[in-house]
Amino acid sequence: MTPARRAAIHAAAFAGRGQIWSEADFTAFDAAPATYSVFGEDMGFALIRVIAPEAELLTLAVDPAAQGHGLGRKILVAAMDIAARHGAEEMFLEVAEDNIPARALYARMGFAESGRRRGYYARPGTAAVDAILMTCSLSAEKSGKPFKN
Repeated sequence: MTPARRAAIHAAAFAGRGQIWSEADFTAFDAAPATYSVFGEDMGFALIRVIAPEAELLTLAVDPAAQGHGLGRKILVAAMDIAARHGAEEMFLEVAEDNIPARALYARMGFAESGRRRGYYARPGTAAVDAILMTCSLSAEKSGKPFKN
């Protein structure tokens, strides 16, 4: 998937949320070490960075036309698998407090709230929104359940 396509999906998925990444941003991530992209049917993607024993989910975006059909979950499972194969024992992320569908997906996949950044996400014309920090073990032995459920 091209950086331009990823930028278009990201813009559509995060419209009005003030956190849009550009084609140049994705081109830079493609060149960055320890950064991996996961693609889903040309309608979604995830970007992760793995510095063992940790991995960070930098972004996960699904075109609004494809949301609500399990594609985000499929992409997240693949991203978690790639992270584990590259030595990560846990994955962390941050998500806007008002992004209820994403928070629900992350909770279903075993992520738990581990912190909060007050007023982290600026919103045009409204109050800033907290970032919820979430962490998940990528080891079935540590978490008590496999992440691929």
